[in-house]
Amino acid sequence: MGSGSEPTSRSKPRTGRRLADGPVVGILVGSESDRERMQGAFDELDKRGIAYEFDVRSAHRTPDAVAEYARTARGRGLRVLICGAGLAAALPGAVAAHTDLPVIGVPLRSSLSVLDGLDALLAIAQMPPGVPVAAVGVDSAKNAAALAARILGA
Repeated sequence: MGSGSEPTSRSKPRTGRRLADGPVVGILVGSESDRERMQGAFDELDKRGIAYEFDVRSAHRTPDAVAEYARTARGRGLRVLICGAGLAAALPGAVAAHTDLPVIGVPLRSSLSVLDGLDALLAIAQMPPGVPVAAVGVDSAKNAAALAARILGA
């Protein structure tokens, strides 16, 4: 998994109504170490029966792969993107720059930050005009999934 590979798809239609045959939410993080921090989003989408895919692509290390993911998201049937990022948190904005789909940024705490996730929150929330990114609270992957469900009308 990661830059250039196919995203991992998960479809758990245990509850809720199916919105499509394949994933409708894309969840993206910049590092494999962030996967477990997004567990709240996986659990919430599973609970609601909303199919999603997960991938790892770094805005700083593999920017072309991030752009390709965002540009091709709609064609893969995705309707909302959730991006988890810490520190400089460029991933949500980089994704939003290459798609017209709604992007939800999840600021993640980092042991490397003296601001305990506030730096990531500000980086996600302070986007230039024309590059909208919705921001949820620090480490609030579950809320990102709940917002995605509302956007989808699920």
